[in-house]
Amino acid sequence: MTGTSAAKLRSPAEAVAWRGQQRGQLVFTNGVFDLLHPGHVELLEAARRQGDYLAVGVNTDASARRLGKGAERPVATERARTRVLAGLAAVDCVVLFDEDTPLELIQALAPDVLVKGDDYARDRIVGADWVEARGGRVVRVPVVAGYSTTALVERLRAPS
Repeated sequence: MTGTSAAKLRSPAEAVAWRGQQRGQLVFTNGVFDLLHPGHVELLEAARRQGDYLAVGVNTDASARRLGKGAERPVATERARTRVLAGLAAVDCVVLFDEDTPLELIQALAPDVLVKGDDYARDRIVGADWVEARGGRVVRVPVVAGYSTTALVERLRAPS
């Protein structure tokens, strides 16, 4: 993979080094991002508007499977999911995490702003207390109605 968007793909250690070079506010969000849809794009663009740089933590395939979304999920591999995200203008850094939650990655990157969709209650946002304790903000972005990967997968499986 060549080109500037592929350069956005970083290991956790590379992401921490990248973070150290940035001046300005870092925004962080995370998810599986399986079968990218308009709701994902809206979330990422809204997140990017909250600061100067956007880092996106992406569950590895193993981590995504542990979330219990079904045996056939994720549909797209971690390599495909991260590569697509890196191609988006709103995204500055994409990093995989294999843990069940992104807390270690959040603590390593020390974002100024943590963003999740408003389908997550404030008390269910991993890392929120940690970010706020450091003087950062937690922002919940409205979810775009009618879009979810689970609904897309179910529609594809439905008999025609």
